[in-house]
Amino acid sequence: MLDTELLSRIQFALNISFHILFPTITIAMCWFLVFFKVRFDLTGDAVWMRAYRFWVKIFALTFAIGVVSGITMSFQFGTNWPGFMEKVGNIAGPLLGYEVLTAFFLEATFLGVMLFGIKRVPAKIHTLATIMVAIGTSLSAFWILSLNSWMHTPTGFEMRDGVAFPVDWMAIIFNPSFPYRFTHVLMASALTASFLIAGVSAFRLLNGDDKRAPKLTLKVSLTAAMILAPIQIFVGDLHGLNTLEHQPAKIAAMEGIWHTEKGAPLLLFAVPNAETQQNDFAIAIPKLASLILTHQLDGEIKGLNDFDKIPPVKPIFFSFRIMVAMGFLMIIVAWLARYKLYRQERHQQVMPVWILKTLVLMSFSGWVATLAGWYVTEIGRQPYLVTGVLTVKEAVTDIDAANVGLSLLLYILVYSILLVAYLSTLRVMALRAVEIEEIQEQEHSSKTKTIKQELINARSNNTQEKAHV
Repeated sequence: MLDTELLSRIQFALNISFHILFPTITIAMCWFLVFFKVRFDLTGDAVWMRAYRFWVKIFALTFAIGVVSGITMSFQFGTNWPGFMEKVGNIAGPLLGYEVLTAFFLEATFLGVMLFGIKRVPAKIHTLATIMVAIGTSLSAFWILSLNSWMHTPTGFEMRDGVAFPVDWMAIIFNPSFPYRFTHVLMASALTASFLIAGVSAFRLLNGDDKRAPKLTLKVSLTAAMILAPIQIFVGDLHGLNTLEHQPAKIAAMEGIWHTEKGAPLLLFAVPNAETQQNDFAIAIPKLASLILTHQLDGEIKGLNDFDKIPPVKPIFFSFRIMVAMGFLMIIVAWLARYKLYRQERHQQVMPVWILKTLVLMSFSGWVATLAGWYVTEIGRQPYLVTGVLTVKEAVTDIDAANVGLSLLLYILVYSILLVAYLSTLRVMALRAVEIEEIQEQEHSSKTKTIKQELINARSNNTQEKAHV
């Protein structure tokens, strides 16, 4: 039978897994919207505005679900994990408060102008509102990841009667793992948004939308993905080196290293066996793990046996390989699709249908990579909730397991409905894009004709007045 602790862990994992899907899109998508809007302001080309109008609706939908799921997730600090706020609330509380004050209020203030003020405020004010919302989403990520990173590498505090008190806020905010984790997550968001935009744009093209807007957004998103994917691997390597320094047990679990060794191999595939402390069915490249992690072929990596407390190995081991595999797949697809698009533009070749279908299949590849990476990060911290300070067992609630199980079932039901509704809405919006753009073009044409007719009438009246005089 599942106990309260395990059910609470499953429930929080479900909540964070569902919630993180949406900020992962909106953090970077808002900067794409800024790019579209600025390009329209500079060029006056209506295609940039059509791209903006389409994607700002998807941003709004995604942002709304992210906010709602984030609020319900925060309730669990009180209901399922009271020990967390009791012991480290003096640090976690202010950081969460800063997120609300500097980021959420900023987003809420300008979001209305961004969504509904495009025809009601001057163009420069509307562009400014879009930029402020983008800054707000990035600030939100800043504070949340600062807290999360502090939970992995806590600094700048002291313990008094079993409670953590801050003594250096700069050390708390800019803790040792924060710069790497923050950059890694921002890059992950940019890739997630890039592939979503590329996938939806490809879906529109496959369904007969021959307008300039989906072709343009496809080009922009593929260019961004082509540049960002290799950079993300470099950032991930730096993050791994930082983790090796501060959380070596997590690295040992990621690499499946049971015993301390020099010249450790890189396991492409294996099945970690905790009972025998070996890896079954291993396919390895000799010395490569040591080379990557220590930059030396014979570099030493500590094994899991050298640590008193170790995290679950299998989920970390496999999640890490899923994340890396998805990262390399993103590079291949982005570069190949961008090359085919270049050939289409340069030599008037038709974009292969199989490329467009591949991009559609890759629409949510960022979600897969993000979740896999997040599981590596969070499971790798076990058995601690705050490394070296607070364990999961110390923080969990003592309420009846049946109550936690009931709320877990309700979360599963609601989140399943929301996820299906979200994906279905995206599909409908993409299919209706042609019709919407045609209506907008008709409205624009109608307004142009009306203005021309008014000018003709004014000139005619002016001529008649002169003739009368």
